[in-house]
Amino acid sequence: MELKYAATIARELSLEMNAVESTIRLLSSGATIPFIARYRKEWTGGLDEVKLAAIRDRAIALEEINKRRQTVLETIREQGKLTQELEKQILEAVTLAEIEDLYLPYRPKRKTRASVAIARGLEPLAKMIMAQRDGDIFRLAQQYVDPAKEVNNVEEALAGARDIMAEWINESAFARQRVRLLFTREGVIHSRVIKDKETEGAKYRDYFAWDELARRAPSHRLLAMFRGENEKMLRIYISPPEEKAIVLLNKIFIKAKNDASIQVASAIRDSYKRLLQPSMETEIRNLLKEKADTAAIRIFADNLRQLLLAPPLGQKRVLAIDPGYRSGCKVVCLDAQGNLLYNETIYPHPPQSEVGQAIKKIVNLVNAHKIEAISIGNGTASRETENFIRRVRFDRDLTVVVVNESGASVYSASALAREEFPDYDVTVRGAVSIGRRLMDPLSELVKIDPKSIGVGQYQHDVDQKELMKSLEGVVESCVNQVGVDVNTASKELLTYISGVGPALATAIVDYRAKNGAFSSRNELIKVPRFGEKAFEQAAGFLRIRDGINPLDVSAVHPESYYIVDRMAQALGISVGELIEDKTQRQKIDPTQFIDEKAGLPTLLDIIRELEKPGRDPRKNFDYFSFDPDIHEIDDLKPGMIISGIVTNITAFGAFIDVGVHQDGLVHVSQLANRFVSDPAEIVKIYQKVKVKVLEVDIERRRIQFSMKEVPQ
Repeated sequence: MELKYAATIARELSLEMNAVESTIRLLSSGATIPFIARYRKEWTGGLDEVKLAAIRDRAIALEEINKRRQTVLETIREQGKLTQELEKQILEAVTLAEIEDLYLPYRPKRKTRASVAIARGLEPLAKMIMAQRDGDIFRLAQQYVDPAKEVNNVEEALAGARDIMAEWINESAFARQRVRLLFTREGVIHSRVIKDKETEGAKYRDYFAWDELARRAPSHRLLAMFRGENEKMLRIYISPPEEKAIVLLNKIFIKAKNDASIQVASAIRDSYKRLLQPSMETEIRNLLKEKADTAAIRIFADNLRQLLLAPPLGQKRVLAIDPGYRSGCKVVCLDAQGNLLYNETIYPHPPQSEVGQAIKKIVNLVNAHKIEAISIGNGTASRETENFIRRVRFDRDLTVVVVNESGASVYSASALAREEFPDYDVTVRGAVSIGRRLMDPLSELVKIDPKSIGVGQYQHDVDQKELMKSLEGVVESCVNQVGVDVNTASKELLTYISGVGPALATAIVDYRAKNGAFSSRNELIKVPRFGEKAFEQAAGFLRIRDGINPLDVSAVHPESYYIVDRMAQALGISVGELIEDKTQRQKIDPTQFIDEKAGLPTLLDIIRELEKPGRDPRKNFDYFSFDPDIHEIDDLKPGMIISGIVTNITAFGAFIDVGVHQDGLVHVSQLANRFVSDPAEIVKIYQKVKVKVLEVDIERRRIQFSMKEVPQ
């Protein structure tokens, strides 16, 4: 990552040059984005993770463009065709498209109509016609008739010349830029159903005869059309009005009004229809797909962040239930650290309907294992199981929560789950996952491929490499934002800590198993391969509770411990007393402790952290229950106002679970009394909302809700 890109990035992103340069230096030295955002604010001017990631991504993109630029220059140079003017144009080109346009005439070609015509000696004729001077072009063309070269008459000579001119027109960088701009501004995406696919492709009915200005098409609509095309249900093409493109090219290339210009005009029309239009359509399609992917990936990433940062219940003893009918409900008991204590199967629902026996087992398990909360998966038989549990009389107050089990089956069948529970089947593993999700969603969800969690839109249609890169960035951000207890964290959770990774995470867990709990952050250096750089990047995000140093449970980085020591000494108290005594902390003037290593942003962060060291930044757990009178989709009637929970957010609206085994949609137009362009402005994942039932289609299992004029 080179500093020479800093000026361009600063200009494009409207950021300070110094901040961009510092960010590039830090990233090049191996610093992670969470570390830079949290512990190097003085360097970057306090840039957040979003801006830091934008700098990184743009620097990488510019590096790729520059690599391509050098390849193009070298290739043309090897051909002996690199003029000073051409080199200057390539060096000054800003985008990859501009570079490729300039390279196009020099790109090695397969056999084309133009290359055949050139081989037949018709290039001089094409040059003379392209010049469009007055004269008898037919008489001129007669000179190039040569049956030995397969040019049998004047028309064949002129046709060959037009083929050559058509290729020149297509390879004109200026013409391509102008046509590209026309496609961008006025290109229309046309979608048509393929003949005889009307029934099979019924789900794409909205796009059987659809026309829309491409630049205004929202991401979800583009992805839907492209999916229909991939499934061979739809035919998609993109083009501006053809005559506008022809007129545009005529203005560029027609220089006279004579017989030669008529030949050029014919070549222009052929060039556009046969070469330019298909080329530009492919390019614009790729740009639209990239734009749609970016929007869809952003939505997925935003949803995932909200899901990962969902409020945890905390370290409670949990009884978890994976509901079912015929196969029964799998029940597991977990201790406060999420360890499996016991598993059982009960059959409270038809066909067995062993209600009494199931109640007795549940009560015994709750008492025997001192259960504090019950977690129920939201899959098949979820509402029936919740109702069953609520009928049971316990001798204590228990929190009963229905949790989203998306991806639990993926985890239960994974190699990771088999390694963790080699002696148990997938049903037990799935129930354990359901229980742990209630205790700490983040710690459990990091074990699952983010794509399997089920939030977002068209996640299987977007660029999978970019999707995974984005989602892994979100997971890393969330894990480091919360921090982890190094003495209890799983290998999977530790993997996402800044500067750690899979190998070092395994080494930490192995060291912990062999030597017992870590008593201080400094002890991390004893872990094999945990060097100074890894310590710098990771230490601030690794928490040690009840350790030797009270700061080890905080987000204060060890590199700043000396500052806290100075603060405590200035007040004549210990660090522990400084943390416990608010009145003492209020006496601190941070400006007195600024030095060459720590500026005011770091000092303010330290003081904030001392107020509640090691505090979980996630919100407190908020209990939610569905309407007790609503169980099935048949129970929903238009006009009803009921409680629900947001399970997914897309560009076109939000999906709400009201406890009927089928999420309903609040279209973006029904989210608020005002215009909303982004549903995320109004709702968040796992937000509790009230919705009004607009329409229920039982046959298609579709529910339409509204939040307009519904008090929240």
